[in-house]
Amino acid sequence: MLEVKNVGLTLKGDEGEVQVLKDVNFTLEDKKIYVMTGPNGGGKSVTAKTIMGIHQPTSGRILLDGVDITHKEIFERARMGIGYAFQQPARFKGIKVRELLEIASGKNASADTCDHLHDVGLCAQDYLDREINASFSGGEVKRIEIATILARDLKLAIFDEPEAGIDLWSMQRLTETFEKMNKKYNTTILIISHQERILDLAAEVIMVAEGTVSEITSREKILGEISRLDSDCRCRRDCSRGGKAIAGCDR
Repeated sequence: MLEVKNVGLTLKGDEGEVQVLKDVNFTLEDKKIYVMTGPNGGGKSVTAKTIMGIHQPTSGRILLDGVDITHKEIFERARMGIGYAFQQPARFKGIKVRELLEIASGKNASADTCDHLHDVGLCAQDYLDREINASFSGGEVKRIEIATILARDLKLAIFDEPEAGIDLWSMQRLTETFEKMNKKYNTTILIISHQERILDLAAEVIMVAEGTVSEITSREKILGEISRLDSDCRCRRDCSRGGKAIAGCDR
């Protein structure tokens, strides 16, 4: 469904040009959930933004259903069915939640709109007629943006660390929403996350480090490695036993 072929990206920094992506290769198939994970600063968000068209690749190609979208603009990719939920969402001052969801879905508010808000842990009665302004917390704005993604009929939905600012109850609701979205619609989902509940949803896990895809593997392998690291860590074992950390711990 989506093919990323030998994609490279060079951006201008304070000290000149910096290559942030190099020879990135992976394929996303229809109606599967993928989780992209890896160390901070490794290139996960930049890869996702390059798929969305926020960054234009300096090399390689991106294909959506066989169509080359490498140099298409953001709005063109959006019309073709790609959606993106930012790690730090924008605030649309002067627009009510109801209006934003109507813009996203292309239709007047309906029962579906209420369901989308409910799916991200918000009560429609409390939010639909509120203006999105400084009174909203970062977590609330994040949830509303995710609801706008749910309101669209997408081929590919990209979520950049959707768990940020989400409480545990809403986190459970959110994982259920991703599962429902995957089963109900013809939508491929790509989630950038380190969260174990999110990783547990993945058909495949894409590991990104140092600007490239280092491995494409199963969720079982990744979750097993996380469990092993937790059990091997002296600090964590001693903290859990006696509430004290070892200052010299190098794990």
